[in-house]
Amino acid sequence: MPSAAERTRTLVQSTCSSVLLVPGLDALRPDQLMADARTVDTEGDVLLAFAADSPVVRAATHAQADELPVVLEVTDVAPVSVPHRIRGRAWVSGWLTRVPGSAEPGRTTLRLEVGEAYVDDLWGAEAVEADAFAAAVPDPLSEHEAELLQHLHAAHSAEVRTLRSLLGGRTGGTAAVPVGVDRFGLRVRFTGVNCFDARFDFPEPVRDVAELRRAMHALFEAASG
Repeated sequence: MPSAAERTRTLVQSTCSSVLLVPGLDALRPDQLMADARTVDTEGDVLLAFAADSPVVRAATHAQADELPVVLEVTDVAPVSVPHRIRGRAWVSGWLTRVPGSAEPGRTTLRLEVGEAYVDDLWGAEAVEADAFAAAVPDPLSEHEAELLQHLHAAHSAEVRTLRSLLGGRTGGTAAVPVGVDRFGLRVRFTGVNCFDARFDFPEPVRDVAELRRAMHALFEAASG
């Protein structure tokens, strides 16, 4: 299974929505606390781009001793229609500073030096050390996960339903919706009178979409057989 650090890094580098919780700016609208762009540099720091006139930029610029404690909250929502769509959240806490010389027309880049992180998702809840976050890499399928799940749901829903045969007689759930895929396997939510998630592991981790197609074909074959 993916480590907590990998799951956190994947969420932070994804397109999931996020807000930056800054002391003294609680009264701002949520959209004023959302960065225009978000990435992680080679040192494991989170880089956030905000409008140059943003209250967040002003707070970081005027912080005493260049140390403004903040928390980045990332919310992961399943890209398919399913009950209980929030798949998880990650919180990255640390110190916010302005990156010197990084101003673009109308935008300023801020650096979040990671102190610690915490993830609470479909795998469970776990704390993440800053060093582990910096060393982790995002899941190789994360960039394409939304379209992959939407394609599976729209074009292969019958095959996804057959995966129930691999559950060893477990019953319940009248529909099957793919709610997560990563390099280790596929997660399906069976909904209906009883709602539960089932995890279908690949024989070995996949490295790209081509290997994922082969792994999915093998899963469907096993289910139909």
